[in-house]
Amino acid sequence: MKYFKLLLSTFMFLLTSCAPAQPATLTVLTHDSFAASEEVIASFEEANNVTVVFLPSGDTGSMLNKAVLTKEAPLADVMFGVDNTFLSRALDADIFESYESPGLQNIPAEFKLDSSNRALPVDYGDVCINYDKNYFAENYLAVPQSLEELTKPEYNGLLVVENPATSSTGLAFLLATVAHYGDSYTEYWQALKDNGVVVVDGWETAYYTNFSASSGRGPQPMVVSYGSSPAVEVVFADPPVDDAPTASVIGPDTCFRQIEFVGILKGTQNRALAEKFIDFMLGKQFQEDIPLQMFVYPVNADAILPDVFIEHAQIPSQPAMLDPAFIAANRDAWIRAWTNVVMK
Repeated sequence: MKYFKLLLSTFMFLLTSCAPAQPATLTVLTHDSFAASEEVIASFEEANNVTVVFLPSGDTGSMLNKAVLTKEAPLADVMFGVDNTFLSRALDADIFESYESPGLQNIPAEFKLDSSNRALPVDYGDVCINYDKNYFAENYLAVPQSLEELTKPEYNGLLVVENPATSSTGLAFLLATVAHYGDSYTEYWQALKDNGVVVVDGWETAYYTNFSASSGRGPQPMVVSYGSSPAVEVVFADPPVDDAPTASVIGPDTCFRQIEFVGILKGTQNRALAEKFIDFMLGKQFQEDIPLQMFVYPVNADAILPDVFIEHAQIPSQPAMLDPAFIAANRDAWIRAWTNVVMK
């Protein structure tokens, strides 16, 4: 009987030892705009015997707040989506562990804003003014090429912008004006106000209700949107179109560059898997998936862009940028001053 029990125990041990290991779980905190192809994520899961769980947490500010408030007991192993307007706050809160991914070697220095490699760049995009090409052609009106030109009488009432207090897109455009005008930015906004600029709460209202080239056929032929928006118009056109109905104003300082980062959250119990996932996000497969999922650009210099981006999206040669620490120190004051000028 003892021999039988020993034999049974040995058999069960061998059976258990031969069973495949259960997949580990890697949790990734993201903003609500994160998107990736199922097959791309599945390839990482299969290669690493892991289940990746994404935890959407509102907009970038809300996501960061959640990460800071739970830093002693982190909700996730990795966080993606902090951009350069919130980067300094994230680094000051000390929520990330440093990781020098080998994938950084394929990323241009202009995107590496954290020398300690706690926040690693993943993608970038430009907030730009989009315009309705048909409107300007039919009205024989020249497209403005600078921020200054937007205050001219011929553009009175033609621009809709988002409130920077309620919209990240609106904040980015405000930052472009700060970068260009410095302390005189409020004078510029007074000139825009005098020239009939229209302000709405968010991007969806601005684009889909007010913008004349969108499905809403609104009254404004210019809107603060993204340099990639013309490509999006082509991708989702029904019926299909060969040319985008919109284009972007990409003169010096007319666009503000946003860079998004990923980092390993302090306290993770899955450091090795977290490193692998970041390597994966910086690799070609994930990077080439980015444009048609989130409609921004990959930072990996080896990533190949889809044709629709090459043909219809526009990249400004001189986008406006500000130091993340400077933004963190002044963001609230800039918004208050903007509100006092534009909304009162």
